[in-house]
Amino acid sequence: MMNSKAKKLFIVYILLAFFVLIAGFPFFWMISTSLKSNTEVATIPPQILPPEPDWSSYIKVWTDSNFLTYFLNSLKVASITTAISVVLAIAAGLGFARFKFRWSSKLQMIVLFAQLFPLVLLVTPYYTIMRNLKILNTHASLILAYISFILPFSIWMLTNYFKAIPPEMEEAAMVDGCSRLAALIKVTIPLSAPGIVATTINAFTMAWNEFLFAQTFINSPELRTLPIGLRSFMGQYNTEWNLLMAGAVVSTLPVVIIFIFLQKQLISGLTAGGVKG
Repeated sequence: MMNSKAKKLFIVYILLAFFVLIAGFPFFWMISTSLKSNTEVATIPPQILPPEPDWSSYIKVWTDSNFLTYFLNSLKVASITTAISVVLAIAAGLGFARFKFRWSSKLQMIVLFAQLFPLVLLVTPYYTIMRNLKILNTHASLILAYISFILPFSIWMLTNYFKAIPPEMEEAAMVDGCSRLAALIKVTIPLSAPGIVATTINAFTMAWNEFLFAQTFINSPELRTLPIGLRSFMGQYNTEWNLLMAGAVVSTLPVVIIFIFLQKQLISGLTAGGVKG
């Protein structure tokens, strides 16, 4: 017979397994569909697993379409957006965390408030701005737009993380001869690595997966990013589901790989940035 503690743990594990199953099933079905032939995809009732895995969809995705171009475009846009956003967020976060000035708290609230606007409301004004700047149908328009809505959350996360680091550590470095800037670079930023990693992953993921602005700003096929490129597998009268799912699997791999290797830093960074003030 199990004691009360064992029963509670058993119930917790059952619930966790249930939620993991719910969360993981769409990804499992995506992989299963990508390994089926066109005939097997249309089979009713649907097959959970293909009788014989068919890897030709992955080959066709890379050879018979512009998938590689879309992939590289997304990698370019997401990488540049992430680099600029994180650098600016570090600078702003350090400013809010270490320097007290008039309207400091109100400015922080304004930064956080900017994150509350639904992106669909911003498409029209952003489109007008990009048209006036004459950068529509360029990756620069996407990068500027992405930075504008990624930066507020990044600043908020890093500000709270920097506040959790005792200022006395910087003061000790300054006593040893470091300048204020050197103390921040050599002491505060290295100690904030988990928060910076979490912010970087979040920024990259948001830029990598963004669809609405990419669909609105980009017209040229050679400039499309991956979320828009995947739509090319969806026709008006027919959808190549196996190719679409194969492309979707490949498109998720960069984020999944980054998360697997940096999950500890991501979790600790999100926890510290979310609860410390």
